[in-house]
Amino acid sequence: MADYHLLTIWRIEAPLEPVYSAIRDSLGWSDWWPGVRKVEAVADGDAEGIGTVRRYVWKGSLPYRVVFEVRATRIENLEVIEGAAEGDLEGIGRWDFARQGGLSIVQYEWHVRSTRWWMNLIAPFARALFVRNHTRIMAQGAEGLARRLGARLVSQESIDLTADEVPSRRTH
Repeated sequence: MADYHLLTIWRIEAPLEPVYSAIRDSLGWSDWWPGVRKVEAVADGDAEGIGTVRRYVWKGSLPYRVVFEVRATRIENLEVIEGAAEGDLEGIGRWDFARQGGLSIVQYEWHVRSTRWWMNLIAPFARALFVRNHTRIMAQGAEGLARRLGARLVSQESIDLTADEVPSRRTH
């Protein structure tokens, strides 16, 4: 299996509460995030949302879709949302939220491995394409969230934490 450990950082000129709310409400992501084709509720969790399961269908600029389910494993209001993914990708996704003056800082860490045979077969040659696709999807999410909130996107940065060389960075 091919492993990916990616970090995305969004800096949005908006209060933290609406930023957090929009990200926590993943059933509404397809309204503002172009890469999200569909989100379905699979299971409800407890009162805090722990144990909630959502099925995601993603499509970037490459000619394939990725489908996986995420079970919420940790939720701390306005601080952290974490979940375990199963499906075409398996691993852990974690949103971290912070304030810095008038900015909301959102970090998303995605530590997964692909389970699709063809992705694993071509990963040695196509890994950079897969990472760029993820970077583009995340950039679209930052832009879409800023538009939804009527806020200014200050920056969006993506870092491949598994790269053997200096981390690749993309800033808007």
